[in-house]
Amino acid sequence: MPFDFLACPACGAKVKQYRNPLPTVDVIVELPEGVVLIERKNEPLGWAIPGGFVDYGETLEHAAVREMQEEIGLELEEEQLRLLGCYSDPARDKRSHNISTVYVATATGTPNAGDDAAAFGIFPIDALPEPLCFDHARILSDYRSKKAAGEL
Repeated sequence: MPFDFLACPACGAKVKQYRNPLPTVDVIVELPEGVVLIERKNEPLGWAIPGGFVDYGETLEHAAVREMQEEIGLELEEEQLRLLGCYSDPARDKRSHNISTVYVATATGTPNAGDDAAAFGIFPIDALPEPLCFDHARILSDYRSKKAAGEL
């Protein structure tokens, strides 16, 4: 069922509450040494592509730029973002149904662990750490394939 019922706080009548997926963004940040991943300090634990939830009233591109600043302290421009794809498997995140728009970009600055990151690392695409959270192994595999094919 796509919705549950809630009680209206004013009159107590039943009102519909729709359950919709939550939009997120992730960015594969390319540096000369490899891609930047964060080690999550919150559940689920493991390595992940930096990213996060889109705020209400925010574009996907602005959310990507903001999340890179918050998560790894790197500056990037919206114009630098290249779309890798959208990932919407309802089981991709055990916490809730999230849909991620994944970008690829280069950035300036020195990465550091911020916000939800316990640590960060820069990894060659053929030497990724484990475990990778969510469906990030699939996303990074898609990235590797598209890079090899010259599509990114």
